[in-house]
Amino acid sequence: MPLKGFLSSKRAPRSETAPSAMSDGEKLAMLDELEQSGLGWFWASDKNGNLTYLSATIADRIDLPLADLLGRPLASVFVSADRDGRSKSLSLMLGAHKAFSGFAVRAEKRPEGAVLRLSGRPAFDGENFVGFRGTGADITDEYHREEETARLAKYDSLTGLSNRHRMKHLIENTLTAFKAAKRNCAIMMLDLDKFKHVNDTLGHAAGDELLKQVSDRLRRSIEVECEIGRLGGDEFQVMLPDLDDRGELGEIALKIITMLKQPYTLEEGRCVIGCSVGIAVAPHDGVTVDEIVKSADLALYAAKNGGRGQYRFFSGELENEAIFRRRLEESLGDAVRENQLFLKYEPIVDAATETVRSLEAHICWQHEQRGEIDEEEFASILDGSNQVVEVGGWAIREACAHAANWPDTVSVAVNVPVPLFASDGFVETVAEALEAEDLPPQRLELEVSEAVFFGDTNAVDRTLAQLFKLGVRLTLDEFGSGYSSLAYLRRAPFDTIKIDETLIVEAQKHDTDELGLIRAIVALAGALDMDTIANGIESTDLFERLKTCGVKRMEGPIYSDPVSREAVEAELTGESWKIAPSGDRIKRSKRRTVFRRIHVIHDDHSYEVVLRNLSRTGALIQGLADVPKGTQFVVDLGGGQLAVATVTRSNGDTQGLEFEETLVDDGSGGLCTRNRVSPYALASAGAPLAALAPGSYNAMPGGGLGESGGIPQFAYSPTAKYEAA
Repeated sequence: MPLKGFLSSKRAPRSETAPSAMSDGEKLAMLDELEQSGLGWFWASDKNGNLTYLSATIADRIDLPLADLLGRPLASVFVSADRDGRSKSLSLMLGAHKAFSGFAVRAEKRPEGAVLRLSGRPAFDGENFVGFRGTGADITDEYHREEETARLAKYDSLTGLSNRHRMKHLIENTLTAFKAAKRNCAIMMLDLDKFKHVNDTLGHAAGDELLKQVSDRLRRSIEVECEIGRLGGDEFQVMLPDLDDRGELGEIALKIITMLKQPYTLEEGRCVIGCSVGIAVAPHDGVTVDEIVKSADLALYAAKNGGRGQYRFFSGELENEAIFRRRLEESLGDAVRENQLFLKYEPIVDAATETVRSLEAHICWQHEQRGEIDEEEFASILDGSNQVVEVGGWAIREACAHAANWPDTVSVAVNVPVPLFASDGFVETVAEALEAEDLPPQRLELEVSEAVFFGDTNAVDRTLAQLFKLGVRLTLDEFGSGYSSLAYLRRAPFDTIKIDETLIVEAQKHDTDELGLIRAIVALAGALDMDTIANGIESTDLFERLKTCGVKRMEGPIYSDPVSREAVEAELTGESWKIAPSGDRIKRSKRRTVFRRIHVIHDDHSYEVVLRNLSRTGALIQGLADVPKGTQFVVDLGGGQLAVATVTRSNGDTQGLEFEETLVDDGSGGLCTRNRVSPYALASAGAPLAALAPGSYNAMPGGGLGESGGIPQFAYSPTAKYEAA
């Protein structure tokens, strides 16, 4: 349709009293100027929706020939600009024969081109519909601004990941849909370790760049379907639909931890951080978004408290554990004042002569309710506490008092946390401790981590110079953790380099690259007239390889676990204390599921027994008499964990079991089943749908009918019942 025809279809009746109007030619000229200016564009279609008129300016704007557009259906020329498909289609709007306005479209053949806003009104010849007449406007810039505003409302502007609001919305919608379909969904909470050191010392720009690189690694490390979000700061969240296999989830978490701890290269320098991961699975650990996120948070808190750089699954006991942990942190000051803290000492041995040269102090806590809290757990409680300076000062004074009673050939080593090193009066605290015990300064070794160099350079240099003048020995701890710089090694008065334990762990895996790095560190130390220490040594094979590399001093289970002050003084009564390395001394992992009551189910009867030993492939139970080999049990480990097992050996009231499916790591040194009882199975049996609670699940289908059901085939052992009480 020519513009004259388009114009006549919109012409209003002329009033007899109206003043003289423009001629059609004048109107056409004015409308033509309007079209050319881009302020107003026009289009028209016939009753079938085919374009009969389109302003040439629109064709130019969408970069398509006008002749190719006329005669085509309008709905095939333009499509909705809404990429999410939430708007009605143009064909539906045209088919309704009703006026519309403000509809954002793009050219179907130019999906990344201009965005137009179309409006239109139906035209009638009497009662007959003859098509649409409408206008258009270019809203490309406005549309992109609105699109960016909408994107920022859902995505993190720094990393491009989903933000907290979008993640909550996605998890909520997913759980609602999955509840009806009886599907599982895992949630991971991630927190970066040592990120604050980078942010505080290298600056916020470095911190931002680090977060971008972390986000990129996260995307690459998770190869299954997932949604990753940054909740703010250094906290991330991952949603993994249709995944409840804790073996697979543990592997994903371990891969994330491994990838994120690799060195980062920033404009401001090179650094290494870590990552802790908490894992919860819906509906096992929560049904609603608030429940499942809280469970994952508690698991993350437990992972961080367990030593960081690890993952942890949620369990029903974690909430009580978290509450108790907070109480421990709050009562730490009282522990110092009430003499509840004490020191254990780990020997540092000369690798060549097997002579103990130094003893490293480890802080432990004799808690009135918990009992002894060992050095590893205490370190996790102290980390981040506002009692670090007070406890650190106490440790130096106590260590000096003990070392004063030792032979002059043996020194004492004390770890110095960064807050203590940076505190006012730190050097005075050291000097007063030495003076009070009349201890020669060279018999005190202060272990300082590389993280202290992230502080004020002048203040750090001043403190190191004062300590050097005082005469104490200085050890650079955790060398190779990622902050390493030759610049401060050249200017700082260190006597010893302590190789970071992560390098030792990798070397233990026969990693030739790590051994080469250790060899280079030893050579560097030799050039600077420094000693080297490697800790955490467990195997004789690793010991020999490190000795070949030239490491002078070593410590770890291959020599001795940390021992009491009394044991140290007993060993030091002779001329010297010598310890030969032995591979028989291995660091025993904590077993959380040893010697406790559990249930085993056979046929339709449940028996209470004592779990004496647990491994990936089997268990040792006590409590039932005359159980033949080949008997099959369902072992109820609590919290919905049911494992099918077969008796492989039986001796009196003790049976060895072999699991049908091996257990997997729980992230904290323990073991757990890959899968658990489905809360949907509980719901189908009449229970309300809820997160799994700790306790026995022997009444589940396939898990027996409970202790009161069925006829027992095996007799209880009175001795075992007594031992379990």
